[in-house]
Amino acid sequence: MPIFEYPHSRKDDVVEDYHGTPIADPYRWLEDPFVDEVQAWITEQNTLTADYMSEISARQVIQQRLQRYYDGARPEAPRRVEERVFYLRNDGLQDQAVLYWREGADGDEHVLLDPNTLSEDGTIALTNWSVSRDGKRLAYALSSSGSDWQTAHVRDVDSATDYDEVLEWLKFTSMSWLPDSSGFYYSRYPAQGSQDDQSVSLDLAVYLHTVGTPQSDDPHIYALPDEPELLMSPVITEDGEYLLIYVFGGASNRNRIHYRPLHSDGDFIRLLDDNDARYLALTTIDRTMIIHTDYDAPRGQVIAIDLDQPEREHWRTLIPESDGSISSAHIAGDYIVIAYLRNAIYAIKVFDQDGYFQHELALPGIGSVVEIETSSKHNTVFVNFQSHLHPPTVLAYDVITAEQQIFSSSNLDFDRDVYTTTQVWYESKDGTRVSMFLTHRKDHRKDITLDGDNPVLLYGYGGFSISVLPLFAPHVLNWLDMGGIYAMANLRGGDEYGDDWHQAGMLGNKQNVFDDFIAAAEWLIAEGYTRSEKLAVMGRSNGGLLVAACMVQRPALFGAVICVVPVTDMLRFHRFTAGRFWTFEYGNAEDNPEHFAFLHAYSPLHNVKAGTTYPPILITTADKDDRVVPLHAMKFTAALQTADTGNHPILLRLDTKSGHGAGKPTSKWIEEWADIYAFLHRSLGLED
Repeated sequence: MPIFEYPHSRKDDVVEDYHGTPIADPYRWLEDPFVDEVQAWITEQNTLTADYMSEISARQVIQQRLQRYYDGARPEAPRRVEERVFYLRNDGLQDQAVLYWREGADGDEHVLLDPNTLSEDGTIALTNWSVSRDGKRLAYALSSSGSDWQTAHVRDVDSATDYDEVLEWLKFTSMSWLPDSSGFYYSRYPAQGSQDDQSVSLDLAVYLHTVGTPQSDDPHIYALPDEPELLMSPVITEDGEYLLIYVFGGASNRNRIHYRPLHSDGDFIRLLDDNDARYLALTTIDRTMIIHTDYDAPRGQVIAIDLDQPEREHWRTLIPESDGSISSAHIAGDYIVIAYLRNAIYAIKVFDQDGYFQHELALPGIGSVVEIETSSKHNTVFVNFQSHLHPPTVLAYDVITAEQQIFSSSNLDFDRDVYTTTQVWYESKDGTRVSMFLTHRKDHRKDITLDGDNPVLLYGYGGFSISVLPLFAPHVLNWLDMGGIYAMANLRGGDEYGDDWHQAGMLGNKQNVFDDFIAAAEWLIAEGYTRSEKLAVMGRSNGGLLVAACMVQRPALFGAVICVVPVTDMLRFHRFTAGRFWTFEYGNAEDNPEHFAFLHAYSPLHNVKAGTTYPPILITTADKDDRVVPLHAMKFTAALQTADTGNHPILLRLDTKSGHGAGKPTSKWIEEWADIYAFLHRSLGLED
C-alpha cells in the first residue's frame, strides 16, 4: 500500500471513439475547474503538497539561498529611438521589471512605467511595449495574473501619464507606430464575453488606433475571414513606406507576408503566401525587401526580393546558408548583423548590405545571445549576453569598428570561478549525435568525481523550433550549491541545428525527442556522473510533456521528476484555448487516424499503467494558465495517483493568480523554486 493517502479521484465511464478505437477518459470531469467538486479536489491536492513541503527542514535554507541569488540586477537590451534610449531592468527582488528611459546613452535615468505600483501582489505585468518614432509616446500592454489576455494603454513619455483610452481583447499583439507618431497598428479579437470561459479565440483582425480616441473609433484594416484561426502581426517597415502583415498558423515557425504601401487603402499584396518557410523582413531599400528566411535553406539565409519582380526565380541570395544556423538577423545602420548558432554555441557576424562579411563581434564566452537590439539609423548593436554562470550583461558594439562597451550589467555577487560549464556529445537511440551542456561546481578547481554519486538535474524541451541554451537562472546557482550538476540537452525538435533538427522531432517524429532525452540520462549514468536514484529530470510546457512521456516509458530510469505546466492529454489538447495553435507541431488525433496512432502511443495521460511504481514527481500548474490549461496537470495527477503502487510522492502544486510563466512575480518564482528544490532534496536523499 502506498504511504500517501491521496485525494479521491473518481472515475467516470467516459469512452470516446477515435477512428474505431475506443479510448476511456475517466477523469474528464476535471476539465471544468469552476465546479465545486473540482475546486474541492484542487484544495485537497494543494493541502497535501503544502503539508509535504512543510516537513522538509532544508526548504527554508533553500529559499534563503534563492533570495540571495535573485537579489541582483537583471537588465535587458535597450531600444534606441531617435536620441532616446528605453530599457527594462529588475533590480533584483522586484516582482516586475521597471521600464526606464534616458536622453542619450549617458543621460539621467527616468522611470517611465513601474508595474510594481499597479497591484499590491505584483501580479500585473508589462508584457509588450512600443515607443513612437519621435520617442515621445509609449504604447504598452499589461496582463493580470499570468493570463495571455492583454489590455493596451498609451503613455506620454515626458510626463509619464496615460491617455484615457484602453484597448481590450488583445492577445500576443504587436503595436507598430505610424511615422508621424499619431497612432499605431495592432491586432485584436472581437469582444466575446468573459475571458474566463476558456473559449477558443477566432477572427483576429488588424486595426489602426489614433492616440486620444476611444477603441470603438479604431478602423478595421485587415482580416482573413475564410481562415479565422490564423494569427496576424502588423509591422510598418522602418523606412515608413510599407505596412506588413505577418500571418501565422498558430505557433508554427512558418509564416506569410502580406503588404501594401503605408498610405494606400487598396488591397494587400500577398508577397509570400505559401506558408512554406519562415520569413522575416529586415528592411526595405527602395523597392527591394531584405528577408531572413529558411526557405530552401534549413539553417537560414538572407535574400533580397525585388517588389516589382517578386517571383522566386528573381530572388537574390545575399548571405547564403552556412554550417551555422541563423538564430536571428538584424539591420544596424548600413549593415546586416547575424547571430549564428554553430554546435549550439553563439557567434555574431557583421555583413554589409551586399552580403560581404566584415567582422565578428567578440562574445564573453560560451553562453546565449538572448536579445539583439538595433536600428537602421544608428551603428550601435545592443546584445544581452548571459549563461548559467554569467548574469545578464548588455554589451554595446560599434557595428563598424566592433569595439565593445558594457551598457549595463548585474551587480550579483558570487564567485563564478568555482563553477564551470562544458559541452559534451552523446548518441541517441538511432545513432544521432546530440549535444548537452553540463554545469557544476569545481572541487578545489578540479573536475567532479565520476563515481556515480552526483545528483544531476537534467533539463530539456525539444519542440516548436525553440533552442535550449545556457541562460542565467538564479535557481541553477542554488542547485549547484546543493552539490548538483545541471545538465541541458539540445534535443531534436528545437532549432539549435536549423529546421531539419526541428522537423526531426515533430509530428510522427516526436518519439525521437524522448529517445534523445532518455539517451542523455543513460549517458550521464554510463559515464559515471550519476545513477538513477540521483538523477532528476525537469521540463516545462512542451518540456513538461517531455519528462512526463519519458517517465511513463522508463519509470525506473529517474530518481525524481519535475513536470511544470505540462501538456499531457495528447488526444484533446487542441480543444482548449491555445491548444489549437499546436496541431502543426503535434498533430490532431480527432481529424487524422495516422496522427491518432502516434499521439496515443506516447500521450502521457493514456500510457499510465496500473501497478507501476513511478518515481517521485511534482507536477505544477496555475489557475490562470490559459495557454496550457490546468486540466493537463490535473488529469495526469489523478491517473498517476490512482495507478501507482509504490511509496513515492505524486504531488500536484496548483498556484493561484498565476499563469503559464510570463509575468510571474519574482516572489512567486522564489516560492515555486523553493518547493521544487525542497522536493528534489528529499527525493534524491541529499544531505542538509
